[in-house]
Amino acid sequence: MHSDLIIVGGGPAGLAFALSLAGAGLRITVIETHPEEELANPPFDGRDIALTHGSKRILSELGIWERLPRDQVFPIRDARVLDGYSPYALEFGHQEAGVNALGFLVSNHLIRRTLYEAVSATEDVLLQTSQTVSSVHPEESSVTVTNCSGHSLKASLLVAADSRFSSVRRRVGVAARHRDFGRAALVCRMSHEHDNSGIASECFQYGQTVAVLPLTSQSSSIVITVPTDRAQTLLEMTTTDFAGWISARLDNRLGSMDLIGERFVYPLIAVLADRFDGPRTALIGDAAVGMHPVTAHGYNLGLSGQELLARAVLTARHQGQDIGSPKLLQQYSDRHRRVVLPMYFGTNALVGLYTTENLPTKIVRKALLHAANHLPPIRRVVTDRLVSH
Repeated sequence: MHSDLIIVGGGPAGLAFALSLAGAGLRITVIETHPEEELANPPFDGRDIALTHGSKRILSELGIWERLPRDQVFPIRDARVLDGYSPYALEFGHQEAGVNALGFLVSNHLIRRTLYEAVSATEDVLLQTSQTVSSVHPEESSVTVTNCSGHSLKASLLVAADSRFSSVRRRVGVAARHRDFGRAALVCRMSHEHDNSGIASECFQYGQTVAVLPLTSQSSSIVITVPTDRAQTLLEMTTTDFAGWISARLDNRLGSMDLIGERFVYPLIAVLADRFDGPRTALIGDAAVGMHPVTAHGYNLGLSGQELLARAVLTARHQGQDIGSPKLLQQYSDRHRRVVLPMYFGTNALVGLYTTENLPTKIVRKALLHAANHLPPIRRVVTDRLVSH
């Protein structure tokens, strides 16, 4: 059996990439581990994704943005960063950026469901669900992938979009560095007494961080990063004790709080592939780079990376060139890494700065917070990245 292109991984990056190529006359096969029912109706997993204006543009061009329920897209008007329990904050305003909102919050499961609905209605994309990859054999002009059912598929290009622990990446010989932060993120939704004013807050406290991402005016998505053993303790708290603990961490700025639904815990492990290309293979999404969530870059990088690769593939297709040529794949890898590397290492440095508790580090981060607030160019760099298309 032959396809022009095989995508391993039917998550948001893989499905967005398939949709980016739809209608170009390419035969596309997506191999996904989970059953189709789970793709069609993904469960709520507690993760609300902060999308930049650039990601909104990409999703709009794919026809996804308009499909999302309007009452489930929440604007982030402003953002602020706090250190410890000091009221002093580094502020990022939508008015300074010249937009109505710095970004948008959408539940991960809604993005996944909407992408599936669009891809499943596309004639040139074949979904192979409940399947894993058992072998990958790249050759000079093609790559052969065999699934767990023993069926082999040949294509000009293989795209790995199978998570930060990608088996395809490993099978084609691309190494990756992993950084285990020894911490976990606990995510949930909470209602609160006072209006959040559409402001996203990142509170760097000693030994933990608490992020508040606005949903409605009196409900927010909460992301807490703590040492892994502490996360289990928070998970086992009664809902009343947990709500009180969160309210206290926020210095009662939102008044009394109540848990909405479940709490979810995810380990914090960052991953960076040594390169984003291999023999007849390209890496996108978390298979290329898996970010710490503190700067909310992960999914936005996944979308921009797949768009970059899709443009290269479509250009080669229109010019009658090989869509899996080493030159094309290396150019994609180099261009995407120029964007990714500063964000990856910058985010890890930020995490280190705000999880180190010695006195010199505390002094440095307070000084940086004050300096950034009084240097508009620094704030402008951050807001420009959020609102650029």
